[in-house]
Amino acid sequence: MISKRMVLHFPYNLADQPIVYKLVKDYALEFNILKAYITAEEGGLLVLELRGEEENYKRGIRYLKQVGVKLQPLSQDIVRNSSRCSHCGVCVPLCPSDAFVVEPLTREVHFHHDKCIACGLCVKVCPIRAMEVSF
Repeated sequence: MISKRMVLHFPYNLADQPIVYKLVKDYALEFNILKAYITAEEGGLLVLELRGEEENYKRGIRYLKQVGVKLQPLSQDIVRNSSRCSHCGVCVPLCPSDAFVVEPLTREVHFHHDKCIACGLCVKVCPIRAMEVSF
C-alpha cells in the first residue's frame, strides 16, 4: 500500500471532467481531499492524499499525466525571503489555505508556513519574487 500527498493542477478544460472518480473506479485508489479550488473558467488545484496498491497508484499517476493534470509533490516547500518582501499583499487573496494574514495595525503580511500547502500560487504572483520554492 502506498500513500502520498500531492497537488493536482487542473487546466480549465479539465475542470468539468470526472478525474478523481476515474482514479477511484478504474484504479481502485482512495483519496482524501485536503484543499480544493477549481472553476470552469480558470481550472484550479486540488490538494489530496492518494493511496492504494503500488501498481494501481502508478497507473493512476500515469493517467493523470496523460490527461494533462500537472502533479506537484508536497515534498517541496515554499519559503518567504523576508528581506525582499514589501508587504504589498498580492499573495493574500490568492492563497487557498489562508497562509497569509495582513496585520491590521501595521499592514504587514505575515506568512504562516504551517498552513501552506505548497501550491506555488504566491510564487507566481509575487512581483518582487519574495516567495520562493525550496526543495
